[in-house]
Amino acid sequence: MIKETLIQEIESTPDNILSATLDFLRFLKAKENQSKAGTVTEPTQAKVNSQINSTGNSLLEHLNNIGKWEGDDLQECLNIVYATRGKVNFDENNPFE
Repeated sequence: MIKETLIQEIESTPDNILSATLDFLRFLKAKENQSKAGTVTEPTQAKVNSQINSTGNSLLEHLNNIGKWEGDDLQECLNIVYATRGKVNFDENNPFE
């Protein structure tokens, strides 16, 4: 029933909305796959409410402590980035619109 309703909605939806919807669907699927693999951790409420004031020096110091990439999930992580990143449209008059 849900699939049929989605297909009906897709038929009457403009391409720009479909593109964003596709990105979101891929994000949800990637998140679900991570959840099944046991790699997704939800932030605690304390972490969500805390504010961190980062400086350039603190970020550089953090880079010294995080180590190197280990594991075999680089491609999976890249797929998540590709599926969830937004699209940018630069205008010659104002590159931030």
